Amino acid sequence: MQFSGSRRGFGVMFEELTRQQTEAIVRAALEGGINWFDTAELYGFGRSERRLAEGLKTAGRRAGQVVVATKWFPLLRTAGSIRRTIHTRLQNLDGFPIDLYQVHHPNSLSTPEAEMNAMADLVEAGMIRSVGVSNFDARRMERAHRTLERRGLPLAANQVEYSLVERSIETNGVLLAARDLGVTIIAWSPTGRGLLTGKFHQDPARLRRTPPVRRWYLWRRMAETRPLVEALEAIGASHGASAAQVALNWLLHSAGETVVAIPGASRAEQATDSAAAMGFKLSEEEFARLEELSRAYR
Repeated sequence: MQFSGSRRGFGVMFEELTRQQTEAIVRAALEGGINWFDTAELYGFGRSERRLAEGLKTAGRRAGQVVVATKWFPLLRTAGSIRRTIHTRLQNLDGFPIDLYQVHHPNSLSTPEAEMNAMADLVEAGMIRSVGVSNFDARRMERAHRTLERRGLPLAANQVEYSLVERSIETNGVLLAARDLGVTIIAWSPTGRGLLTGKFHQDPARLRRTPPVRRWYLWRRMAETRPLVEALEAIGASHGASAAQVALNWLLHSAGETVVAIPGASRAEQATDSAAAMGFKLSEEEFARLEELSRAYR
């Protein structure tokens, strides 16, 4: 999403990044061992997809050497739009295939059954590799899974918000259903939109330089999350890690193989930091401490 630029309202969420900056972020991620990138039609309405493809090519990557996920934007559209717009997605990605194609939100004018059948048609046509959804509740995810199952396909993933400050999927049935169905949870905003990095707690003046929408979210949660952030920093210090790395490490171990994460980056060093998040192991006591401090966010 950080590659969206300021077009179509994204300036209220993220700063404008130059092509050189986005290429540096992609290169840093690749150098850190990351080979999977998630983008979407909505992110700058194609700009993020194009910037990702440019960054991968500049870094010397070719089709088949990385995994690319993107998403169809469903607002005020029917499932027929999935078929009509797939060529634009592929054109923007400029030769990189779509390994995972996701329905971005559960708010189209069609049923999940119609959406999944349209997606299955694209798999059978060789235009995408696998099918996912995003922000689906447990019931809608189950309907999507059943429809794909009838077509001989799995529902690969459900992309939802999940972090130490947003744990509702543990209690609203989404995580349990994902485990039962064999669906991977892709955690978006795994560092709480930057809140769990600690940088805003350490330097509140940063908020004034943050785009309006994120600024409001961060400002209203600063006080309540301070004990959790301080614990992340203390645990990180004992491992030679950052608070953000501890937050990602907890997330990737908290639910076993069910959960993967997609931390964003506005600078190359953030991609480098995220790539190193699995370089240490939290103790049982550290897990318990984070569980205690984040229980209110379930």
